[in-house]
Amino acid sequence: MNALASLALALVLALAGCATWQPPAEFSDMALRGRAVTRDNQGLRVSAAVLSGEDSRSMLGIDLDDSQMQPVWVEVHNATSRPMWLLRTGTDPDYFSPLEVAWSFHKPLGGSANASIDRHFEKLGLRNPIPAGATHAGILFTNRERGIKLLNVDLLGQKTMVPFSLFLTVPEDGAASGATAAKDQQHVPASQVVDYSDLAEFRAAIERLPCCAQGPGTAPGDPLNVVVVGELEDIAAALVRRNYLRDTRTVDMGQEVLGRSPDIVLRKQTHARSSAAWIRAWRTPLSFDGRPVYVAQAGRPVGGRFAAPDAGLRTHADVDEARNLLVQDMMYSGGLEKLGFARRSGTPERGDGLRAVLFFATRPLSLSDVEILDWVRLANR
Repeated sequence: MNALASLALALVLALAGCATWQPPAEFSDMALRGRAVTRDNQGLRVSAAVLSGEDSRSMLGIDLDDSQMQPVWVEVHNATSRPMWLLRTGTDPDYFSPLEVAWSFHKPLGGSANASIDRHFEKLGLRNPIPAGATHAGILFTNRERGIKLLNVDLLGQKTMVPFSLFLTVPEDGAASGATAAKDQQHVPASQVVDYSDLAEFRAAIERLPCCAQGPGTAPGDPLNVVVVGELEDIAAALVRRNYLRDTRTVDMGQEVLGRSPDIVLRKQTHARSSAAWIRAWRTPLSFDGRPVYVAQAGRPVGGRFAAPDAGLRTHADVDEARNLLVQDMMYSGGLEKLGFARRSGTPERGDGLRAVLFFATRPLSLSDVEILDWVRLANR
């Protein structure tokens, strides 16, 4: 076969491949509705479910199993008297638009097939605004998470913003349902929890918490430089808004506090998918005004965003900088209510020996709403 004939055959095969995509047959959302998590607030109802691999193939006509994208079905019923807008960047600051996802599946010389993919994905996307009395349903293309996914849905109307936080099961991971699974990971029986209501007594209690984690073997672990106070939904919502996603790696499991590995690990996502910062958290046997208390490590790898994304990441020695960057991130999260600094027990080997204490409440809050507690003052940096 000469070169010209080979080129012609390749072109025919390419065109044939492009022509094979067809819009899927009519898809029933009954299975999605059956496992959806639903919340009502201020005349608005939000239902959501993560698509399984089979759902994606049936509904989208393509396979997303090996991609970074995770499609979520969302339905909003607006029983208010005003139109509402779903803020997609509140759900995932690094979300994928429907046409962006469609483009990733275009074929060279796809022509009408590519245009058909575009039309199909545009039709699937959730449309804004949601008029008064209307119900809109559609797909949001988010970044992939495992096990339990925390989905923020922020609905904006005239002089109002109504937030929702939903824990969703990722079907293929076989986890328990929603908030139950998330709360089961906290590992502290309610009978062992000591509740505080006085800030001075609470400060003394958190200063008695361990200074540092226990590393692998007899090695010292990383400093516990953060305490987080609040309901899991409020804390997670604030972190997601600042682009932290669940991401547990082998190196994280070598850090132990209260005899166990971290209950949850989140990493701040970057465009290069490198790990610019992380937070490892453990539920403690403390609560404040009935709200759970977590002790945590805020850290960055040596090399920051330029570090290789592998399991051998080493924590940068300047743990104070990582802590302070987390504090500043949370100031912009819309969920921070109070901020103070307390001492860590023992003599610190790294850093100034202080831990940031972050109190979270239900969004939305502004920077001017944050109360700064007069506990310990930071040194100039």
